[in-house]
Formats: sequence, C-alpha cells, structure tokens
Amino acid sequence: MNQVAEDWIAQQAQQREQEHRQRQRLCVERREPPFIHIENQTFIDFASNDYLGFSCHPAVIDAYRQAALHYGVGSGAAHLVNGHSEEHSQLEKDLAKLLQRDAVLLFSTGYMANLGMLGAFANKHSVFLEDKLNHASLIDAGQQSHAQFKRYAHNDLDSLEKRLQQSPDNMRKWIVTDGVFSMDGDLAPLPEMAALARDYQASLIVDDAHGMGVLGARGAGLVEQTALSQQQVPLLMGTLGKALGTFGAFVAGPSHWIEHIMQTARSYIYTTALPPSLAAAARASLSLLNKEPQHKHQLHTNIAYFRQSCRNAGLELLPSESAIQPLIIGDNAKTQALAAILKNRGFWVGAIRPPTVPQGTARLRITLSAAHQPKHITQLVEHLAAALNRY
Repeated sequence: MNQVAEDWIAQQAQQREQEHRQRQRLCVERREPPFIHIENQTFIDFASNDYLGFSCHPAVIDAYRQAALHYGVGSGAAHLVNGHSEEHSQLEKDLAKLLQRDAVLLFSTGYMANLGMLGAFANKHSVFLEDKLNHASLIDAGQQSHAQFKRYAHNDLDSLEKRLQQSPDNMRKWIVTDGVFSMDGDLAPLPEMAALARDYQASLIVDDAHGMGVLGARGAGLVEQTALSQQQVPLLMGTLGKALGTFGAFVAGPSHWIEHIMQTARSYIYTTALPPSLAAAARASLSLLNKEPQHKHQLHTNIAYFRQSCRNAGLELLPSESAIQPLIIGDNAKTQALAAILKNRGFWVGAIRPPTVPQGTARLRITLSAAHQPKHITQLVEHLAAALNRY
C-alpha cells in the first residue's frame, strides 16, 4: 500500500468527521409510500423524490413484472448494439408526445444524460453558461467538456446577461439551468432566460428532473408550465426515477439534435441499455399521470398544507412551489442533530450539508409526496417546531 495515499485518505476522513460532513449508508428493508422501513424501524418518509408515490403503484409493478418475463431482467447490450427494445422505442415516443418535442433519447441515469448531452455539443468554439446552483451532473459535464465554462449567480438575470455579453459573437453559447433546483426547490425564470437566449443568439438547455410529473397541467414539467416551445428550449432533460417512480433519464429536442447526441454522446454509446422492464414501468407511470391526475393534485394540496402549517408554527422556509421544501439551519452539527431528533420521533428527513450545498447553508431537505396524509404533515411540523425550540 502507498503510505502517502494512506495518510492522505486518513486525513480526509478526519476532516470530514470534524466538519460533520461524513455520510453513511443505511439499508432500506422495504418501502411502501409514505413509509420506509430501516433498521427494523418504520418511519414516515420525508426524504424521497418519489413525489407521486408511483414506485409502489400496482400498475407500475405489474408492467415491470410482465416485461421482465418477456425480455428477461437485463437488456444485454448497449442501445446501438442490440439492447434497444420495443419498450424503449415506445417510451421515447410516449415521452416525446407528453413533452411536445420531436424526439427523445433514453439514458441509463440523469448523470449520464447530462454528461452526454453537454458533451455532444462541446468543443473549443462553445461556451457553457451555468447557474451556480445547478445540479452536480451539469456542473461536472460543463467542467469536463472541451468547451469554455462559466457560471452566473443563482437565478440572476443580470449576471447571466453579463456573461452573455462577455462571450464572443463567434462562440456557440449555451445557457444551462436546472428547472427546479434540487436543494432549494425554487424555479428558474425560464421565460426571461429564453428571451435572453434569443437576444444573444444562445441556446437554452433545461434539466427539469424535479419538475417532470410535478409541474404543468399535464405533468410535463416547468417548460410546460411556462409554455415554452421547442424553439425556445431546444434541449430538455428529465428523469424517470423521481415523480415517475422508476429509473433512467432522457433528453428531448429536435430530431436532428437528438440524432447528433445519439451518434456522439459517449455516455450513451458505451454503456448497457436501461432494462426493458424499467422502460415498461415508466410507460405505466406516464399512463397513470394522464389517467389519474388526482395524484398530482394531492401532491400540490400537500405542499400548500405543509407551507401553511410551517407559517402557523413560525418556521421560515425558502420560497418554493415544488415538492422540495428546505429549512435552512446553517450549522452542520445542528442540522445532523435535528435530523436525529426527528428520526427518534419516527420521521425520515434528509440532513443536507456541504459540499452538496454551499458552506453555511446546511439544511433539512423536506420532500412532500402525494402519499402523505394531512396528519403526517401536521405531526412533522409539530415535532420540527419542538426540536428547533430546543436550540
């Protein structure tokens, strides 16, 4: 063993412990939204991204089971070899119809989708302008690409415009943003960003992973809610593992752009395709989104009820109309302690600390689900207010 490396690894571990940034994995024994079973205990789950509770819906599970019996468990190869099934093809068509985009390309994960999407358009003649609070996958994709990479202040249109003005006219300019920001829950000002993109001959790319299934009249996300066309948002990324309750991701856009990504994105070409059974499950979720709108309606009722309950209890939340409702604590140790208190009271809430969020903004990231009942929310707010009063 290399002693220099051993010493460095030990030093890094010690520093994480001192700064209360050490993370742990706990094995989930069972999920049945809104409950989660961990370490022989049952908790009300306020940390999951399963916003509509579709991951355990009987129709989704049955679609997965039937496809697995037909295709087997794995896809067997990459999409461009022989891993692309009829289920994949039909899911891409279903998503394109929902999103009102020409074409869709499936990826195995959201991280791979963002790496592939940005990488396909990156070279020395490109510049990516990214929000400082973008998801890590977008930041990594920009930093690792062959393009210039610059960041602008969070949701700050003036900061973005300055970056656009600083970019040479002969550069291909790409504005890249989350739709719903995963740690703050706030929304990008997409109409204003689309106007800036038009004025400065740039292209707007939106990662709507947390808007998909949650926002918009049909559940097509923030781009639908803001009524932006494919011309205004030529590339739209989303995931299947959050509100749709399955797994995987996609990029949607003009047919020739999607074809270019398929032909050049390394994270698409050089990996095994998503199992067909998961594509079938995602198709079932899309059907539920259309046929059973009560799930989305219930989610938004729960969001409103939670925010009102917090106001009544004197708890100050960040402005968010999404399912992500953060409570900023600031101190890492205090955030961990509050999460532990809630755990002891039967609530599972995420304690989010740097480097996932900026230094000094550690928080409890509370996520709402359509599966939550009013009593679950009432109890959480009561115990949360009581725990905060202890500090």
